[in-house]
Formats: sequence, structure tokens, C-alpha cells
Amino acid sequence: MAAIVGSVLGAVALLGAGLFAARATKTAARMTAEAQRAAAEAAAEPAQRQADLAAFKEIRTGLERRIEQQDRRFDSLTSLVRAFSWYVSELCSQMRSNGIEPPAPPARVDEYNRTGV
Repeated sequence: MAAIVGSVLGAVALLGAGLFAARATKTAARMTAEAQRAAAEAAAEPAQRQADLAAFKEIRTGLERRIEQQDRRFDSLTSLVRAFSWYVSELCSQMRSNGIEPPAPPARVDEYNRTGV
């Protein structure tokens, strides 16, 4: 009888040890998966930063190009206004030399002539 009880106790102990090992293996697998996920996220961080930097550089390059275009346009328009102003001044001088008084300039032109702004 003692042998049977010993065998039953041995079988129960073996079953308990198997269940404990299965539970520990399942926990270890879950912990390993979490560690691998964390490692993958950490490894992906520099790549994400590189992608963000590349996108930022592309946006900056586009904005710099637009600013350069705007500067060229502004310079061109400034040159045009100066040339036109010189031309109008010459026409007014010719009118005055022929006894014709030119019309008064618009208020905005008069203000610019007074203030420079």
C-alpha cells in the first residue's frame, strides 16, 4: 500500500512540477516577446529620427527655394518701379520744359516722396 501511495504522490508531484514548468515557460515566453518588442522599438528610433530629419531637410530646401524666388521677384519689381519712376520723372521734365504742368502725383506717391516709406 505504501508503494501505491508513494507512486500516487510521485505522480502528483511530477504533474505539479510539469504544470509549474509550463507556467514558467509561458511567462518566460511572454517576457521574451516583450523584451524583443522593446528592443525593436529602440532599434527603430534612430531610423525614425533619420526619416524625420530627411523630411525636415526636404521641407527646408523647398522653403529656401521659394524664398530665393521671392527675393528675385522682389528685386525685379523694385528695379521695375525705379525704372518707371525715372521714366515718369523724365516725362514730367519734358512736359514742364514745353510749358505743360503735369498732373499732381497720387497721394501714395506724394507720401513716399515726403517720407521715403
